[in-house]
Amino acid sequence: MIHPETIPSLVVADKDGTISDIPSLSMAGMSNGQYIQPDLADLIPLPEGSELFVLPGRIPVGYDQGSRKLQMLDVHPYARGRQIQAVAAFMAPAHTAILTSAYKTVDVDAPVLPLFAYAAVGWHKGRFWATAFRSDPDIRQDSRQFKQSLITRETKKKMASLKGNRLVQHLGKCCLTYGCPAARNYFLGRWEAPLPTSPVCNARCVGCISLQASGCCRSTQDRIGFIPSPAEIAEIAVPHLQKASKAIVSFGQGCEGEPLLQCSTIEKAIQKIRRHTSGGTINLNSNSSLPDAVSRLAHAGLDSLRVSLNSAQTHYYNAYYRPVNYCFEDVRESIRVMKNNGRFVSLNYFIFPGLTDSEDETAALFDLLGSCRPDLIQLRNLNMDPEWYSKALGLPPNEKRLGIRAWLQKVKDAFPCLRLGYYNPPLNSRRQMKH
Repeated sequence: MIHPETIPSLVVADKDGTISDIPSLSMAGMSNGQYIQPDLADLIPLPEGSELFVLPGRIPVGYDQGSRKLQMLDVHPYARGRQIQAVAAFMAPAHTAILTSAYKTVDVDAPVLPLFAYAAVGWHKGRFWATAFRSDPDIRQDSRQFKQSLITRETKKKMASLKGNRLVQHLGKCCLTYGCPAARNYFLGRWEAPLPTSPVCNARCVGCISLQASGCCRSTQDRIGFIPSPAEIAEIAVPHLQKASKAIVSFGQGCEGEPLLQCSTIEKAIQKIRRHTSGGTINLNSNSSLPDAVSRLAHAGLDSLRVSLNSAQTHYYNAYYRPVNYCFEDVRESIRVMKNNGRFVSLNYFIFPGLTDSEDETAALFDLLGSCRPDLIQLRNLNMDPEWYSKALGLPPNEKRLGIRAWLQKVKDAFPCLRLGYYNPPLNSRRQMKH
């Protein structure tokens, strides 16, 4: 892995969004509100497919190497009177942030940041650098894997050939309007294909990307408005599992609510799929709130379960998910149910510097890993305004932290058989038809 030989300089943006660097100041990062100068090992070249965001109403925070002090800037030091704003990086898939962007909110009317992740970013020797690491070598969502002209052609072709399938039409919108990587891969006939099923949810996640309260911040995509039939689901899943390389089909997507609330539909769909093919992996991305439903799906043929989790501490879990008629113990029981059925379990663990690597959170996570024995942690960035998240959870501002890299090493040392990554892994690549 390439690291810079010195800490990159601070990156800022003017009121028009033009980005420049301040060579006299080094970049800083933030961990739950604490300003931190990154280590060289925390920094990698900004990956292809990442984006830079300007943070309105927020001024940048840098580090003066001479005075060894943090410095907040509201105007550009080389252009008198030119106001500036903080900048952050939204990391490409398969990369996990180590620190969030260092800024101070100074505008009382500053808008809540959209539902993305905000990594610290700097400039050095002609390139941007971000505080992150590659958490999965899988290339399935790398930007260079997508050619828009081919995606558009294949999507329109399949939508035309399956006009009567509402789910295909929905995925077409996800692909062509939102650029969903999973939908793109479905229409390209490869890897992991999405199977959204549920327009309703039994959680009220603060950072839900498909349904937000009016006046808060915009959802990043529209939620599915219907329940597809088992036949519509199977019409997508069967050919994909038969033909795609490293084939996976996944219930539970960002464009829907909680799929377990459609247990009967999914159960029938899995049974229908498995009557035609035993190949590939059938996966469920879920809040895992209903252990009995998980048990039904495991018996129907569900291969893997990805459990959504922001924290292994009950009070922080409840503050984020705001569960309706279920509790955190139900989530733990769903993991046990899958493992007792010999199935694969991942934790879709939202990484937030300052909480994830805190001592209390690490102890709670280790208890969960030791008692429930999931197979994999998917190291996903929390897509939410950092200040909003800290306030919503009531995080203490000065909790002792390990640092994300030190935390990750501690996890590896304590659980050497635990897999770490970013994506749902293919578990069964056979392409076998049952006659």
